[in-house]
Amino acid sequence: MINKMETILITGGAGFIGSNFIPHFLEKNKEYKVVNLDALTYAGDLSNLSEIKKNSRYTFVEGDICDRDLIKKLFKQYNFNGVIHFAAESHVDNSIKNPDAFVRTNVFGTFNLLDVAKKYWMESPNNYKKGFETSRFHHISTDEVYGTLGETGLFTEETSYAPNSPYSASKASSDFMVRSYYHTYGMNVVTTNCSNNYGPNQHDEKLIPTIIRKALSGEQIPIYGDGKNIRDWLYVLDHCKGIELVYKIGKTGETYNIGGKNERDNLYIVDIICGVLDKIIPKETSYKEQISFVTDRLGHDFRYAIDASKIENKLEWKAEENFETGIKKTIEWYLKKYR
Repeated sequence: MINKMETILITGGAGFIGSNFIPHFLEKNKEYKVVNLDALTYAGDLSNLSEIKKNSRYTFVEGDICDRDLIKKLFKQYNFNGVIHFAAESHVDNSIKNPDAFVRTNVFGTFNLLDVAKKYWMESPNNYKKGFETSRFHHISTDEVYGTLGETGLFTEETSYAPNSPYSASKASSDFMVRSYYHTYGMNVVTTNCSNNYGPNQHDEKLIPTIIRKALSGEQIPIYGDGKNIRDWLYVLDHCKGIELVYKIGKTGETYNIGGKNERDNLYIVDIICGVLDKIIPKETSYKEQISFVTDRLGHDFRYAIDASKIENKLEWKAEENFETGIKKTIEWYLKKYR
């Protein structure tokens, strides 16, 4: 029996995580077509997807998730069976300076997608149209919605939300909007909240690309505060595999936390990157001498760490990279980009 080709809408697919996800998903799922909708703001870059631009199962559309007429037109044109929603304003520093763009994209944009999908797929609450019985909306979120941790403890799916930046507050709002469409309308939704991703295609302004870029250019490497803020680091391809699993077999209405069990503080991150660079591109002095401490970010959360046991136990997902293996692959990728 030949599988019917399904078409899914992926939003924000030219960004960091989306541009790693789409090639992976197309490679592993030959029965799917993908339409990538991206506004190509500062975080989106089509060169991230050059390897698939000639793939007959891939289509790119430039556009804004807040444009309801465009979303409706795309649903009608491509008859989407699913949505995987990456698109978001995501840079915390930018959210402090310009919070209104975050509310517009992350809250209103998510609502727009949800509402168009519901109307296209569903006759009435809890009643899907024929042919759309398995259509699913997968919302990609962040561990930052949970706020900050002290020196111990982990975020679980039951942790109360306590966002501390305009960015995380806008993501928390979008998570609640998705939840409401499940509880009110019986819509088939799933949400994943991930820890800090790293790997190829990440925007230059983020921590790890910044460390590598500044080190290579001989500039000072800026580290916030005392460098002791802790994050749980997740290699982006491990995250993509988790998203694929949740989209395909996750339980409707559920949230899954995806984390790497790789808690590291920023001092450790800069230290290990400089140490690797000292070995592979040595210079007269260590790259560590370029480290410079700068004024801390406003409202900078101390520690994030995810308990990923739910996705590990229920869906048999497991991170394949630890930080030390993943960072070597990441540095090698950025050396090709920056040199």
